[in-house]
Amino acid sequence: MNLYELTVAEAMSRMAIGDLTSEALTRSCLDRIDQVDGEVGAFITLDREGALEQARKADSERRRGRVGTLCGIPVAMKDLLCTKGMRTTCGSKILADFIPPYDATVVEKIRGQGGVILGKVSMDEFAMGSTSESCAFGVPQNPWKKGYVAGGSSGGSAAAVSAGECLASLGSDTGGSIRQPACLCGTVGMKPTYGRVSRYGLVAFASSLDQVGPLCRDVTDCAILMNAISGHDQRDSTSVKIEVPDFTSFLVGDVRGLRIGVPREYFTAGLDPEVERVVRNGIDLLRLAGAEVVDIALPHTEYCVAAYYLIAPAEASSNLARYDGVNFGSRDTRADTLMSMYKDTRSAGFGAEVKRRILIGTYALSSGYYDAYYKKASQVRTLILQDFQTAFELCDVLVSPVTPTPAWRLGENSDNPLAVYLSDIMTISANLAGIPGISVPGGFSEDGLPIGIQIQGPHFDEGTLLKVAYILEKMLGVTRMPSLG
Repeated sequence: MNLYELTVAEAMSRMAIGDLTSEALTRSCLDRIDQVDGEVGAFITLDREGALEQARKADSERRRGRVGTLCGIPVAMKDLLCTKGMRTTCGSKILADFIPPYDATVVEKIRGQGGVILGKVSMDEFAMGSTSESCAFGVPQNPWKKGYVAGGSSGGSAAAVSAGECLASLGSDTGGSIRQPACLCGTVGMKPTYGRVSRYGLVAFASSLDQVGPLCRDVTDCAILMNAISGHDQRDSTSVKIEVPDFTSFLVGDVRGLRIGVPREYFTAGLDPEVERVVRNGIDLLRLAGAEVVDIALPHTEYCVAAYYLIAPAEASSNLARYDGVNFGSRDTRADTLMSMYKDTRSAGFGAEVKRRILIGTYALSSGYYDAYYKKASQVRTLILQDFQTAFELCDVLVSPVTPTPAWRLGENSDNPLAVYLSDIMTISANLAGIPGISVPGGFSEDGLPIGIQIQGPHFDEGTLLKVAYILEKMLGVTRMPSLG
């Protein structure tokens, strides 16, 4: 086995007994990036020398007996997490040269525990998208099949892990942006409960929906990363002061007695038969393992896309107002008036999808339309939350597809944004409700493309999600990596 193929847990175990150094592991990942990233296109910024320096420091600390949770583990960061001294572009021209003066809290935690940050990975511009095709610095491809999307907006995060370019990565999930690319690239991806992980230093898309989470090679690694990044942060007013359990402690036992809810609204017209086959197989395995399967209704699911695409763009319109060439963002210097400078800066700096969402959001918040659109969408959001609360009185977790289809071809829906928006129908409701969700590999399509299974649960019950995902992972045995290079 190549070193870059190790899981986080395997690498930690080998380094603990002196069988492996962080420098060797990091060099293996860097060599892998050299070998395959020309094809995969996951990285925007690679900090080769910085990573090797961090690895040597981790090895030195280990020799002195000072070992952090992630000591020596090479990870990648979605390029909207602020990294001190390393550019953070958000996949946008307007931030092409932005170098933050501080680390995001999650980056600070990874560094503090000895993690090795390899660099920043590709994403949809300002996290607005489901394919990562709107990135201004190159589009990541699905490592399983050339010419297919890696998903989005954390497409680079998923592709880098899937291709063996890092052992784990961090992404962000506003409407499925961790779970969907994890599903399409055959990795594990978790969206924690809103407030479980600090958003300080995460460049905002939609502040009431964004949440940072891990993308990993297996469920054990996901639990390890959740241990590393969770916890209250006084610098984030939305961070919840609640005890953080040891998430690895949930990776035991079985599912006997657990109630598995199957939401009927997620198994309707438009669901690819191959996706339904994989997910139904997972549900059947859980039933055979002793879980009780319960039919569940989420009656307001049909309204979640409409509600999301009013709330998220409205918050984006507000958050992105600061990129005006004065306070933040690259300035267009050709204009001869202040108003022209604003217009030219934002017109040149933002891509088509970001402009589309700013326009939608500004309209929804405008005088005379606020009550009809944003306020109404917020009321629907409450109904969606109540649907989940009712469902979790009848079951412990929900099991469903992540996306209606496997990955599609790059450019296939470039002229049809509505089709892309609708592909998020099974993930965005978790963000509207603030509940946790995880995607775990479930199988493959006939074309060899990964298909994930989604597990969702009540607020701050990530432990049960990890338990079910871990058992399902063991029963399914979907662990292989794509052939590249």
